[in-house]
Amino acid sequence: MHWIDTHNHIYLPEFDHDRPQVVERALEAGVKHLLMPNVDSKTLPQMMEAASRFHGVCLPMAALHPTSVKPDFEEELLKVEQMLKENKFVAVGESGIDLYWDKTYYKEQVIALRRQAELALEHELPLVIHSRNALDEIFETLNDFRNSGLRGVFHCFPGDAAQAARVLDMGFFIGVGGVVTYKNGLLAEVVQYVGLQHIILETDAPYLAPVPHRGKRNEPSFIQLIGHRVAVITGSTPEQVAGITTNNAIQLFGLKNIDHQN
Repeated sequence: MHWIDTHNHIYLPEFDHDRPQVVERALEAGVKHLLMPNVDSKTLPQMMEAASRFHGVCLPMAALHPTSVKPDFEEELLKVEQMLKENKFVAVGESGIDLYWDKTYYKEQVIALRRQAELALEHELPLVIHSRNALDEIFETLNDFRNSGLRGVFHCFPGDAAQAARVLDMGFFIGVGGVVTYKNGLLAEVVQYVGLQHIILETDAPYLAPVPHRGKRNEPSFIQLIGHRVAVITGSTPEQVAGITTNNAIQLFGLKNIDHQN
């Protein structure tokens, strides 16, 4: 079986002491690619170094994370624009709106999301969306992009089945991570509702580790645990889940021609 971890932050300090071993464990688990969303200009050097060191395995994205939208956000967006012109990325991500921690820069987050949606269209890349306490606000912000060809994924999807239907109507995928293994979560119901054709798998490592590792550092090799849980929820085999979600990721992120090499 082959898997693709469509969202992880393996370049962060949590992996500084054993990054090569973490990548090796992922490869041994059948994970072909590790897609890395960016946070802001401060994390770019570490992310690009990981992309270079693990060429063809760790694949970078470029964007400004909503929690990094501050008074200097326009300057940060210019850096994203420049990076997209100068380097090859698999997506614009992760962008979005986050109203959980701080609502101070909500208007700026909306502006930043709109601009990054425009950049995704300009560079013919998918948009990776981070949403926390902000699904309706994101739907409203992206309403002007309907029928524009904008595509992407709602990473770590936090909504219910009705909201998932709106995501599918926009032509986006649902990002499914470790939360699907937790008890009393909405995500299992969403997965059952949308089916395998509309989801891609992710770990969000080092965050949101699946059961039985909940509360510990997450890593890309754990994508198998997420996939096996999705198989149970959908009445599928792990092989079917791996095959369909991997193909979904290949199509969305344009990975068909990327050589897999360590």
